[in-house]
Amino acid sequence: MKFALKALSLAVVASASTFTFADDEPALPFGFSFSGSAAVTTDYRFRGLTQTQNDPAVQAGFTLAHDSGLYLGLWGSNVDFGEGSPSLELDPSIGFATTLESFVSKPVLDVGMVYYNYPSADDLNWLEFYGKLTFASVFTEGDSLLTNVNYTNDYVAADTDSWNINAGYAIPFGSTGFGGVANVGYTVVSDEDKYSFGDDDNYVDWKVGVTYAFQSIPGATAELAAVGTNIDTDNLDHVTARGVETGAVFTLTKTF
Repeated sequence: MKFALKALSLAVVASASTFTFADDEPALPFGFSFSGSAAVTTDYRFRGLTQTQNDPAVQAGFTLAHDSGLYLGLWGSNVDFGEGSPSLELDPSIGFATTLESFVSKPVLDVGMVYYNYPSADDLNWLEFYGKLTFASVFTEGDSLLTNVNYTNDYVAADTDSWNINAGYAIPFGSTGFGGVANVGYTVVSDEDKYSFGDDDNYVDWKVGVTYAFQSIPGATAELAAVGTNIDTDNLDHVTARGVETGAVFTLTKTF
């Protein structure tokens, strides 16, 4: 499968969005807690690539967690891969998260799997495994560093192995409510005859932006970021090229 707008979108349909845990989770019996988030964004980008042909998206995620560290999640968004494509992505996940108390920095380890699911197009569904480490207050109070590795043996249902590695950093700008975010990722597939990014079997994606936390609305944040990739667009049409080139993305999020 070679690079095309529809193929590109299917290749990155993974929600990628980590479920957001609210600071004050509703108390439930038997050690359970519930949290979630809702968001509107000007462009649903996953690993740098548009999932909505550069159009807006409405998204929501929910997590049911247990004191043991086990959790179940569900995340959804509208999508648009072109004519005849599904319009909804609904991704269930299951995982285990724990704080590594034996380390001085006490990072949080999170391992699990996510199933990228399109209710009206079962042949596009695929499963990915992930492992994440999150470090808090790395360089200054309140900042965080996230590193993660993702693997699948059925990338975008194309029957090829794929690895993705990613690192993200967030830092508050004092007590102003503003902050900065930066992210870089690398994705590679094992068989470029089954799927490729342009004429290559790998690509790099990035994000750099600023955030703002609304003091008057707990859990509400805004983000403006530049998101893009290094995929060669020389042989791509204008619409396809826009989906991988660097562009501005504005997102409003509310956690609960």
